[in-house]
Amino acid sequence: PGTLFRALILSEYGEHRVDQTYFHSHSFSNKHILDPFMGGGTTVVEANRLGCMVTAADINPMAWWIVRQEIQDLDLSAYAEAAEMLREHLRNEVGRLYQTKCPKTGKLAEAKYFLWVKTVECGSCGKQNDLFPNYLVAQDVRHTANVFTCGHCGSLYESKDREHPGPCPTCRKRPSTDHVARRNLSRCLHCDAVISYPTASIPGHRLFAIEYYLPKMFANGSRKGRLFKVPDAEDLAKFVEAEKRLHETCPQFIPQDAIPEGDETQRLLRWGYRHYHELFNARQLLGLELSCQWISKFPDDRIREALATNLSDLLRYQNMLCRYDTMALKSLDIFSIHGFPVGLIQCESNLLGIEGQRGLPVGSGGWLNITEKFATAKRYCALPFEIRHDGNKKVEMPIAGEWIGTYRNGSHPPERRQVNLICGDSTALPGQKQFDGIFTDPPYFGNVQYAELIDFCYVWLRKLVGEKHSEFASPTTRNAGELTGNINMGRDLVHFTEGIATTFRKAAGRLRSGRPLVFTYHHNKLDAYVPLAVAILDAGLACSASLPCPAEMGASIHINGTGS
Repeated sequence: PGTLFRALILSEYGEHRVDQTYFHSHSFSNKHILDPFMGGGTTVVEANRLGCMVTAADINPMAWWIVRQEIQDLDLSAYAEAAEMLREHLRNEVGRLYQTKCPKTGKLAEAKYFLWVKTVECGSCGKQNDLFPNYLVAQDVRHTANVFTCGHCGSLYESKDREHPGPCPTCRKRPSTDHVARRNLSRCLHCDAVISYPTASIPGHRLFAIEYYLPKMFANGSRKGRLFKVPDAEDLAKFVEAEKRLHETCPQFIPQDAIPEGDETQRLLRWGYRHYHELFNARQLLGLELSCQWISKFPDDRIREALATNLSDLLRYQNMLCRYDTMALKSLDIFSIHGFPVGLIQCESNLLGIEGQRGLPVGSGGWLNITEKFATAKRYCALPFEIRHDGNKKVEMPIAGEWIGTYRNGSHPPERRQVNLICGDSTALPGQKQFDGIFTDPPYFGNVQYAELIDFCYVWLRKLVGEKHSEFASPTTRNAGELTGNINMGRDLVHFTEGIATTFRKAAGRLRSGRPLVFTYHHNKLDAYVPLAVAILDAGLACSASLPCPAEMGASIHINGTGS
């Protein structure tokens, strides 16, 4: 959490106790901080906000790019105008592909989510079978009742009883628990033969449900719950239209990169995926290609790069690995866990995003959601705040005088701050500059395969902006020097220990006398802490404090139930 690094920096350089000054403005302009593992940029942002000079490095070009975007100044009004122009362009090009007819009113509505089920051919009778893990589409937590799909006729129906929904009102047949998919096996609904999955070929998908949004149905709070429908012939025809248009397009930005073997990518290869573009359906590829074409021609460099960054974020939702949360009734992005989960039910989000009655985005995963999130982050850079807990209430506390970035024109004279971001090996930092402190969040051994995961976004971003940045020269973010445990690349605990120890030793050699090297670390296996002990000893450091602190939210699915 940024809160943690703010407190650590204040505790080192502040003149008074942190609890007395945490909500006050600070400027440590004479302090120079180093982060040799900048990752997502928490240290960079918090140190920069506190007025420090910052040098930070990361071997992964995506980390370098993201932190660069966090720090880079941006004309927000011009950005917002460009984002709306992009959405308008896409609305004209593909907007109709995200519309559906409401069966209750006959009016056109915005498709919020398209729900797809994986299909497989029966080896005995040759017929296609749906791989439903169960028939529950939506729970009665954020909807008025439980919604089920019929495995026999495909109808959607509601029931108050989640465990025993009863027969389908349309075909009068009961859900067949014998024909659901579990543990890589299912039974053919037609001949009852055993079906195994995954197979060597890419799985098929069938569109079986649509959640849609029609503002007038919710006017004055008269309508409760969500709107679901079975796709009609027009819905299916629109997807065929997307396939036809994609085929007729000459793609410039859809990556053709192969998916290499790896600890995390092995799961994709096992399901028959061989190239990154195979993880998207035709409508998603068409929308992404048209987005890239428009962004690439935008004249302003900073806005073009901001929108390219937005596209790399959008990819997390615009793919066929996203799952549908049956309780929260929303799309779960591909990295909702630190891996490549291949579910049986996939959720396709509306590419444009849907504007609700109060101008707020409805649903998740569209351009409106992504650009509004980015704008909110940039507004925070100009006017950062902290959260004070007042009982059960959370109160925003603006910190007047603090800001995030390298240049601010609002003061007299304009202020500049030094931020040096290095895309390279942290064991080979250039220069001989001495630092007043090292604050860092190093890799947690094999917990997260950063490069394997971020390549999913990198192959697109590289096509869009790579020509102008030498940091994108490599076709992959994978690097033999990356300090994560990785069985596929032969990077074991010894490799990790040597890398961490070398980095700590060289970084400590650049510290002014008596200044701290502060790091966070999180793992649920004891042997993964040994490299840190070795690194501390090799660097000639003495451990002066060890502070237990929250590493992630208590409800985080990354750590829940792991004994962390």
